[in-house]
Amino acid sequence: MRLTRVHVDLPLAPGARITLPDAAAAHLLRVLRLREGDACVLFNGDGHDHDARIVVAGKRGGEALILDRRAVDNESPLRITLLQGVARGEKMDLILQKATELGVDAVVPVQSERSEVRLDGERALKRLAHWTSVVVAACEQSGRARVPSVAATASLAEVLGALPAGGLRLLLDPFADANTQSLQAPADARIVLAVGPEGGWSPRDRSVLEAVGFGGIRLGPRVLRTETAGLAAIAALQARFGDLG
Repeated sequence: MRLTRVHVDLPLAPGARITLPDAAAAHLLRVLRLREGDACVLFNGDGHDHDARIVVAGKRGGEALILDRRAVDNESPLRITLLQGVARGEKMDLILQKATELGVDAVVPVQSERSEVRLDGERALKRLAHWTSVVVAACEQSGRARVPSVAATASLAEVLGALPAGGLRLLLDPFADANTQSLQAPADARIVLAVGPEGGWSPRDRSVLEAVGFGGIRLGPRVLRTETAGLAAIAALQARFGDLG
């Protein structure tokens, strides 16, 4: 029987006894109704699963004893950063969830000229916290023991100015000549994939992306929605260069 995996943002080591964070305690004790002596698996993003046992199951919280630590080797050799134009509500959640399952390394939400969603201040902070929780939940489900990073929403200019050098930079374009089969493998196994929001990249945004080395690739003869395009591209790139082949 597969044990429930739960993320906890705490140091974990065999022999340690930890107080379960509120969210983990609620899920394990109130939703799954685990009791003292029951087993579970905890992870904190360090690349390991930690076998644990519930030692306190109270109405106001619980504690777990860490029994063992096992390395989890299911990360893709391809390090994909998804530069995603911010999409509306559930679309963005879907993108984050499925991109995590497909092995993306990082997600950078971008405000562009055609973004229909504008985020700033407190609203931006709340949305970032929500998006991070979506990614964590996807890691719990998919068995990943490293949590992809989700950056704070920023303008396209700010994001491009902060990109590290190197890596293959790709821009989805249904009219491009290149496709995933014609690409050469990136020497450093890093790819930055730029996907526009619902309205696509504006001509100005596209020019800015091309000026810093983004080259167009097409996924086929049909125009894909923003919540489909990036996921299809990640799957194709993983099949070509990563671990889905």
